Amino acid sequence: MAEAKDLLQVLITIKFSEELLQAIRATSDRIEVLYYPVDEAKRVPEDVWARAEVLYTARVAPEAGQAPNLRWMHVHSAGVDHILDQSILSEPEITLTTASGIHATNMAEYAFAMMLAFGHRLLTMLRYQGESRWPEEKKFEIFMPLELRGSTVGIVGYGSIGREIARLAKAFGMEVLAVKRNVFEPADRAGYHLPGTGDPEGTHFDRLYPPEALASMVRECDFVVVTAPLTQGTRNIFGGEVFAAMKPTAFLINIGRGGVVDEEALLEALQKKQIAGAALDVFEAEPLPEDNPLWKQPNVIISPHISGNTADYNDKAADLFIENLERYLAGKALLNVVDLTREY
Repeated sequence: MAEAKDLLQVLITIKFSEELLQAIRATSDRIEVLYYPVDEAKRVPEDVWARAEVLYTARVAPEAGQAPNLRWMHVHSAGVDHILDQSILSEPEITLTTASGIHATNMAEYAFAMMLAFGHRLLTMLRYQGESRWPEEKKFEIFMPLELRGSTVGIVGYGSIGREIARLAKAFGMEVLAVKRNVFEPADRAGYHLPGTGDPEGTHFDRLYPPEALASMVRECDFVVVTAPLTQGTRNIFGGEVFAAMKPTAFLINIGRGGVVDEEALLEALQKKQIAGAALDVFEAEPLPEDNPLWKQPNVIISPHISGNTADYNDKAADLFIENLERYLAGKALLNVVDLTREY
């Protein structure tokens, strides 16, 4: 048994069940878990910050110089735009990893729920249901579906979520196009994937496009799903030019970050019928203000940033962390390492 001073000090600041904490402790007899489920860094004692070599957190982080032994930060989410401004990340010896991959199945299912809802005219059905009537004429034309089989989906951001969307899209018989930063590296062997999901080898798409060709890709799409992270390079990439390039029968689904879409340009595109509709789970300002006109658009589905919600979120998150913890102890490369220069 290792002496206390030789144990790897793992600080966890999110709420985990005792069962999950025990599973993390059971990873190795070489670790000690320091459990402080707090929402402010000042509520972690200074001596604990000084001891911690590994930090599992949502938003809580020490100031630069406050945790001299810290070498690895793991965040409880896939996105890191909320934590990149932390001063501790200016210290070059710290590695940042994410929970990317644990949300892939539920977020992909959300995307398909929206595609099926739009494709099979669910909003129109609900409007008529609210009036307790069906259209007297052209019923079949009004409810004519846009079937997924034979349709084209464009995925903006070919990470773990985009890859699971692609896998399911192929099962539906869809053509899959995708935007990826480096089109010459289709595989993803450094990211976390739930067994049997996603596209780690990079084989489920029909064509890849660089970000500069986004407008070209959306011209071909019946559905466009945004899964991209928010970075300086992706902010407002969906603007007027891109919406003008989309088919007037096409639908936008944003499950990435609100700031990737220019909401004023989106509103204009919806009102001018440049696109047929949008499903929005994320927004520039959250919660979406009550006076935002997107609430009132008849061809928009709005949800409160819940596409990543799942009943076993913490279980999946702990499994990923344990796998990375085993890698860390063995001196192996970690999964889901953030490139701070790219911001994801």
